[in-house]
Amino acid sequence: MKKQSNLIGVNRLRLLLILLAVLLLAACNGQTPNTAPQQATDQGSPTGIPTAGLPSPTPAQTTQALATSPAPECTSPAALTPAVTEGPYFKASSPERASLIEAGVTGTQLTLTGYVLTTDCKPVAHALLDFWQANAQGEYDNTNYSLRGHQFTDEAGRYQLDTVIPGLYPGRTEHIHVKVQAPNGPVLTTQLFFPGLTDNQSDQIFDPGLLINIQDNGDKMQATFNFIITR
Repeated sequence: MKKQSNLIGVNRLRLLLILLAVLLLAACNGQTPNTAPQQATDQGSPTGIPTAGLPSPTPAQTTQALATSPAPECTSPAALTPAVTEGPYFKASSPERASLIEAGVTGTQLTLTGYVLTTDCKPVAHALLDFWQANAQGEYDNTNYSLRGHQFTDEAGRYQLDTVIPGLYPGRTEHIHVKVQAPNGPVLTTQLFFPGLTDNQSDQIFDPGLLINIQDNGDKMQATFNFIITR
């Protein structure tokens, strides 16, 4: 009888141990969530593109040019866009914007579109373009950032700038300044000129390779120019 009582006690102990093990296992499973996916999401990935002191793009900042832009005319190997002097009025840290038209800006409106390409005619995505120019009266804003702004090409290498045709600056012909840079590439500093102007011939900086292709569409002028740069 005593032996049977001992056997029952042992069996009960075994059952208690089994139940305790099951409870501990369930508790451990409930307290060990998988946090790896959340950590990967929080950390993200670097998106900035070094631009030698100029602004750097992120996907949210990338300017999306019009999808209707004509295909670029390019024959490989394409000649590099000529570089010319920066001039005295460049100002760093311009605002990111594709339109320079704002309150107080008057003049004939101009929409300039085009591509940034390599010498083998491949588009450069997220290329920086930093524009600055005189207003319709030939004056630069050196206090604020009127008629100044930077943007980035889209995935197809396209850009679009809405601005006004600049006026005559003393000793110069009409022109628009621009810096262009591929991600991690060298900076091209140049100027764009307007065709058919008599002052082009007397301008010592003028380069016919920097003439934009312009059309008069009534209230707004349409123009195109493709930049050829090195990466």
